[in-house]
Amino acid sequence: MPRRRRDAVVRRGIRHVGRAIALQPRIFAAALTGSALFAVMTVASAYVIGEITDRVVLPSFDEGSASTSALALAVVAILAVALLRIVGIIGRRLLSGIMQYRLQAQMRREVTGQYLRLPLSWHQQHPTGQLLSNANSDVEAAWFFVAPLAFGLGAVVIILITGGAMVVTDPLLALIGLVVFPLVFVINALYSQVMSPRQQRAQQLRAEVSEIAHESFDAALVVKTLGREESETERFDARAGELRDGLVAVGRVRGLFDPLIESLPNLGTLAVLLVGAHRVADGAIDVGELVSIAYLFTLLALPIRAIGWVLAELPRALAGYDRITPVLEATGETPYGPEDVATTAGGAALGLQGIGYTFAGVERPAVRDVTFDVPAGGTVAVVGPTGSGKSTLAGLLVRLVDPVDGTVLLDGLDIRRLREGQVSDHAAFVAQQAFLFDDTVRGNVTLGGPYTDEDVWAALRVAAADDFVTALPDGLDTHVGERGASLSGGQRQRLALARAIVRRPRLLVLDDATSAVDPAVEARILDALRASDAPATVVVVAYRQATIALADEVVWFEHGRAVARGSHGYLLGEVPGYADLVRAYSQADGVPA
Repeated sequence: MPRRRRDAVVRRGIRHVGRAIALQPRIFAAALTGSALFAVMTVASAYVIGEITDRVVLPSFDEGSASTSALALAVVAILAVALLRIVGIIGRRLLSGIMQYRLQAQMRREVTGQYLRLPLSWHQQHPTGQLLSNANSDVEAAWFFVAPLAFGLGAVVIILITGGAMVVTDPLLALIGLVVFPLVFVINALYSQVMSPRQQRAQQLRAEVSEIAHESFDAALVVKTLGREESETERFDARAGELRDGLVAVGRVRGLFDPLIESLPNLGTLAVLLVGAHRVADGAIDVGELVSIAYLFTLLALPIRAIGWVLAELPRALAGYDRITPVLEATGETPYGPEDVATTAGGAALGLQGIGYTFAGVERPAVRDVTFDVPAGGTVAVVGPTGSGKSTLAGLLVRLVDPVDGTVLLDGLDIRRLREGQVSDHAAFVAQQAFLFDDTVRGNVTLGGPYTDEDVWAALRVAAADDFVTALPDGLDTHVGERGASLSGGQRQRLALARAIVRRPRLLVLDDATSAVDPAVEARILDALRASDAPATVVVVAYRQATIALADEVVWFEHGRAVARGSHGYLLGEVPGYADLVRAYSQADGVPA
């Protein structure tokens, strides 16, 4: 790895450690205090052992017996030091764990908050599996180093105190032993640099494996009905194999460096004992001092490893944080203004003034220069061939995305100028693909909103769903399964429609939302929507002649543009493309054109 890149990794790692401390300063200070207490008591234990050796153990050998009071004092001293060490260990581990999980929870909230703020256009450019990985494994990896952080920094206290104590006791032995430690730090730094690209690769592969798995689960119906289990298994196996190889590469580096890092302090201890034995024989130091220095040196092995643990986790943490940063720094979240739509009974007036929209990375606009008005309480059917921009237009009306050009007006107000929540308070959208939660019928209709059972049944009646819900084993309390698996497609669509109706929207946008419902039931639904005392304004993307005929006006779409508008009868006679499309769908439904 080039020197400049290595230095960049080290600097970024230090900044990331500082970021963790800055986010949770109080808990970190408490954890560091516990770690420092452990460090001081660890060093103190060496002196206690040395003093006990000189004052109790050796005199007992010389005199042939040991003083009871001296033994009791030795036991008390050992227990006191051990108890304080235990307090330090508990404080360090418990508080470090709390700090780590708080940081993960805080970042996970920030990431999911960004997911909610960012517009649909941003989500369309990022696979779901990647977003799940960002909010889960990447967040965990970003702060994984926090668990040993307080211990690693507390280890510095051990090194400083121990090194000073060794120098005071015997400078020569201290010099021999401490020569090992610069080498240990160099190896740790090299380990971090070698590990960093491998950890980044492994973290990326984790996300890709998650992405493939999520896609395969979502497409389970397609995979099974088309017999593609083997090919999907091979696709997953290939990427999982790459992840396995990436993790093996990480393990090989760890397997090479970990034994080396752990063996160096032990070699230093052997050198201290070897030279120290000659120093004792020459009378330069006594046995107690040698025991203290040897014990002090063995104590340094653990803090060196603790620092190594932090350095080992930093590459993985940086890899996770680098994958999260683009989410946290993403711009384009939906802006809001200060205005409110007046809350009145009945539908809202809708206006489109030259709106246009182009998907990112696509040259051809999906919608361009669309202008038409829908009066309050009116019903407009948007009709056009596949790919003409109808669904994109429907999303623009309820501000799933904002137009690149032009303006969408709700009661004469630009919806981009409305206060947050105003559009969802006044408008509702029902897509063709009805999504239901693994919840009861009631839960899927209310979504936790303040609606009574009477409100729910009223919405179900308008959506022509009351009959089949009544027939369910537990009525409103029936669980519908994941994605409404226990219901038919038409039943799912009617529940999704009831979910929108219960909110009493003033603008209701239906994107072919009754395609799985038979024509008679669809006509019943549209009649019920129009029969309300204060009917909502309805914009429906439709194909069936029975649906279109109920609209006050029809807008014909081609190539993203509204090329014609008028009554159903007028367009049948004046627009050949419209007539061909409507007749084709009428024949498919068995209805005379």
